[in-house]
Amino acid sequence: MSADGPDLVVAGAGGGLIAALRAAERGLDVLVVEASDHFKRGNNTAMSTAMIPGAGSRWQREAGIEDSPETFVEDVLRKTKGTADAELAGALARVSAPLVEWMADHLDVPLSLVTDFAYPGHSALRCHTVEGRHGSVLLEHLVRAVTAEPRIDVLAPARLTDVRVDDGRVTAAVITLPDGSTETIPTDAVLLATNGYGGDHERVAAHVPEIAQARYHGSEHSRGDALTIGDRLGAATAYLDAYQGHAALSKKASTLVGWATVMHGGVVLDLTGRRFGDETTGYSEYAAHLAARPQSEGVIVIDRDIHDKCLSFNDFRQTVDSGAVVWADTPAELADTLGLPADVVVDELAAVERFARGEESDPHGRTSFEHELVGPYAAIRIVPALFHTQGGLVVDGNARVLRPDGTAIEGLFASGGAAMGISGHGAAGYLAGNGLLPALGLAYLAADVVAGTHH
Repeated sequence: MSADGPDLVVAGAGGGLIAALRAAERGLDVLVVEASDHFKRGNNTAMSTAMIPGAGSRWQREAGIEDSPETFVEDVLRKTKGTADAELAGALARVSAPLVEWMADHLDVPLSLVTDFAYPGHSALRCHTVEGRHGSVLLEHLVRAVTAEPRIDVLAPARLTDVRVDDGRVTAAVITLPDGSTETIPTDAVLLATNGYGGDHERVAAHVPEIAQARYHGSEHSRGDALTIGDRLGAATAYLDAYQGHAALSKKASTLVGWATVMHGGVVLDLTGRRFGDETTGYSEYAAHLAARPQSEGVIVIDRDIHDKCLSFNDFRQTVDSGAVVWADTPAELADTLGLPADVVVDELAAVERFARGEESDPHGRTSFEHELVGPYAAIRIVPALFHTQGGLVVDGNARVLRPDGTAIEGLFASGGAAMGISGHGAAGYLAGNGLLPALGLAYLAADVVAGTHH
């Protein structure tokens, strides 16, 4: 670090590490401040399924998949019913393919394109991931790259608790250490990459009451720090009612069962034994549907074929290893094992077979049943969860934090859950990767802006 402080201070060692690595590559000195000693396992990047959309990437070209940033933006606007910020969606769509290619080439992250199933809402196969399809693996690669980079220092545990602004420009970052002492570090650029407010129950109850009673499955340090700091500095906020829910958290193990179970042909029953909607609309909005069912829980029903296909996900393997999966040869036996009314479950799964064969149409409107479920059947008890919030500080297409009048607070940037996202309002606009792309993409864009002002 230079005597007058780092060129960039990054708050949060999740997706924010991308900003540190990109800035260091461009010759800047960076300080990363992280609240948790256990961030490699416990932050929201580590807890993700590591799905990074890249529209027009070389992996897509190699697989013969036609895609473009424009198509991606169309998908975002369709899923959010036109409510997402089109400028931000466009900026992220345009950076998405260069981002994943840079991660592979410069950081040696072994990315590959997910082609074995399609996520709801994406019109092209564009999600790139790492082995095991788990964020902890992705984060390990980023931490390894940071450790090898002499221009980056990491301070943990410590929290960035304030940003000093003079004459409309950032001049310093205020760090609070575990003993309560504070340190003021001169810098002219700060990236808030502290995620959203999912760990602050009062804010959750105020902004997204329909999911407030669901389990929170994210970092305890996601307490809205960026909102608190931004509020003091007069920053604008938007989409605070947006969040990613998930309808498939194992009740027994609190592990992610995963929605690949559904996309491969599985169905969700409530505790009366009935299906209650089109499961393929999306796992995020289905969380609130599940929360509204009796006792706010349900059951995913799959078969051996789906079970085996889902073993490519670390999360699903952990669920299996926990003993959360129960097996039975017939629908009636499965119902008995689960304590559900057997006649209802038999009737419901017989109907699903007819829908899968195309003999009848599903009254809930589901059109995709990958194959007929056949015995033996497996079931996993599930509860709804809040994964992370999707609203935050208003940013432009370069991650710069804006005031309500549209002017930028010079030197202040936000990414990921600290910034407003591209999921529109509520939970239904969420697309797979809408958490990680703003986390990694805005961090990358912010680093380029800071580097541009230094050269």
